[in-house]
Amino acid sequence: MLHLLNHPLASHIVTHLRDKTTKPVTFRTLTYQIGLLLAVEATRDLQTCKVEIETPLENFPGTVLRDTLVLVPILRAAIGLVQPFVDLFPNVSIGYVGLERDHQTAIARNYYCKLPPLEEQRILILDPMLATGGSAVQTIQLVQESGGKNLAVVCVVAAPEGVDAIERLDPNTPIFSAALDRELNSRKYILPGVGDYGDRLYGT
Repeated sequence: MLHLLNHPLASHIVTHLRDKTTKPVTFRTLTYQIGLLLAVEATRDLQTCKVEIETPLENFPGTVLRDTLVLVPILRAAIGLVQPFVDLFPNVSIGYVGLERDHQTAIARNYYCKLPPLEEQRILILDPMLATGGSAVQTIQLVQESGGKNLAVVCVVAAPEGVDAIERLDPNTPIFSAALDRELNSRKYILPGVGDYGDRLYGT
C-alpha cells in the first residue's frame, strides 16, 4: 500500500538529491529534511489518548501520543534518516539490520541484526532506496519473526519492482515514499534515481 508525499517541498528536496553535483554535506542536509517530512507522514495515524492539563489561564482537554515507536534502519544508508525521527520522537527505540548488497547478483546478505522488543510497538523500517525490495522484504521477515506486527516501510525513492515485492509479501504493509521512479536498470539501480544513496551520503 504505497503512500507518496504530496508536497512541493518534497519534490524540491528530491530534485536536489538526484542532482549529481550535490555534495555530500548538502546531501546529508537534504536527507535530514526529507526525513522530517517522511516522519510526519508515516506517523499520521499514531494513536493518542486524552489528558487534562492546565494552561496559564484555564484547564484544557488535550491529547498526547499513546503509541511508542521503533525504528529499524537498514545499514548503512538508512542511518541518515534516523535523526529526523529521533528529533520528533525522542523516546523512540532503534534496532539495526545490516544487509550488504552483492553488486553482481543484487541480492542482499544479512550480516547484522539487533532489535529491541517489538511486540505491541509501531515499527518503521527505514530503507532510502526501495529498488528490488529484497532488503526490505528480508527486514520485514526478521521483524515479524521477532514478534513485530504493526510495521511500515519508509523510503526516499521507490521503484515499482520494490513496491510489488513488498505487496506480494504482505499487501497491507504501508510504504511511505517521497517519490516513485520509473524502473530498475540491468544493475538493479533505480532510474532516474539518485545513484548509490550510501556512497553519496558518506562521500565514498
